Amino acid sequence: MQNARMVERFRPILAAPVLRWVALLGLCAAYLQGGFDRAAEFSDAIAEMNHFGLSPAAPLASVTIVVDIVASILILAGVYRWLGALALASFTFFATFVANRSWEMARVERFTGTNLFLEHLGLVGGFLLVAWYDFRERSHASDPSSTP
Repeated sequence: MQNARMVERFRPILAAPVLRWVALLGLCAAYLQGGFDRAAEFSDAIAEMNHFGLSPAAPLASVTIVVDIVASILILAGVYRWLGALALASFTFFATFVANRSWEMARVERFTGTNLFLEHLGLVGGFLLVAWYDFRERSHASDPSSTP
């Protein structure tokens, strides 16, 4: 009973479309910034790929830029949101194992490295939830038995 009252009290705020969009922007912010920064300083993006031993560096840097920006736009625009979310979840999962190998770090660095690793896994979970909710909304919208 108390839970139902609290839900009704906060519904206007938490169910507002603008809050959902701001939350999605928060999830995508680092990817947008990273994509635009890599595009602006492409030589640095290539150096980043080389630093992590990824080859061929220029094509991988280009793919990273495209995934960061296009997937974020899909999520924010709500067009193929599930696809953008799955793309960033997959990209982040892969990148986490390339860039945040805390188990290989010196003891002093391991604490920070482990936190970064787990934070990125949290982002993966957030993007998977975005995809899940988008699938759920679309399946309810296309199911004639779900409308009253």
